[in-house]
Amino acid sequence: MANEIYEKVNRCVEAIRKVTDFQPKVAITLGSGLGNYAEQIDIKCEIPYSDLPGFPVSTVPGHAGKFIFGYVGDVPVVCMKGRVHYYEGYPISDVVLPARVMKSLGAEILFLTNAAGGINSTFDAGDLMLINDHISLFVPNPLIGPNIDEFGTRFPDMSAVYDKELRKIIKDTALDNKILLKEGIYAQCTGPSFESPAEVRMLGILGADAVGMSTVVEAIAAHHMGMRVCGISCVSNMAAGITNEPLSHEDVQKAADKTGPMFEKLVTACVKKF
Repeated sequence: MANEIYEKVNRCVEAIRKVTDFQPKVAITLGSGLGNYAEQIDIKCEIPYSDLPGFPVSTVPGHAGKFIFGYVGDVPVVCMKGRVHYYEGYPISDVVLPARVMKSLGAEILFLTNAAGGINSTFDAGDLMLINDHISLFVPNPLIGPNIDEFGTRFPDMSAVYDKELRKIIKDTALDNKILLKEGIYAQCTGPSFESPAEVRMLGILGADAVGMSTVVEAIAAHHMGMRVCGISCVSNMAAGITNEPLSHEDVQKAADKTGPMFEKLVTACVKKF
């Protein structure tokens, strides 16, 4: 199985290299609310996921499916416009395939973004949260199975997945730009159903400040490969039971889009400093 995964990553890299020799430094995964972020990039090349052999294609509304190569300021980036989620039915190895491919293309930093439900009662819809740690007890670990030694060690340390220096840059940048930035722990659940009020209460007891359906497995796979990882959640809604409002994907997308311009500004300013 390890060989199959390793070979799949290599086939995707080879397919990309037939189109472009662009060498990224920063990889950016765009979550809900950052769908228009490509407008911030001086684009040099775009490659649809469907052009890559065996590459999963996002089926979620609001998630396009392509890699964008270009520059944010002077920084060469590869941007994943549209991510793949475990709830779409893909194996977890496919969910983290994009992160592994971007690392294999040369990216040193993975900047993860997402829309999340707020659990921390001091949060409001529209807040941005810097991820300082995660909880991932509800989705399969992407490193299960024979270890791929070319990627990393069998038992990687997870003491500091979210790079301390990058987090400081993000906090300082938010301060400089007068952008309110909360900080906390992100929990990943499988989805696609939103979490129940009882599950949200449980996550709060475990220490989670926000919950979503992505990000953590990507962070684990990237950290395993030696990437420096950072992440920001857009609190697009308060999680079930925190308020009496029912939840819908359309409302989440709408709220994330509203926060989008501020989110874009922060991501751009941070990438220029990485």
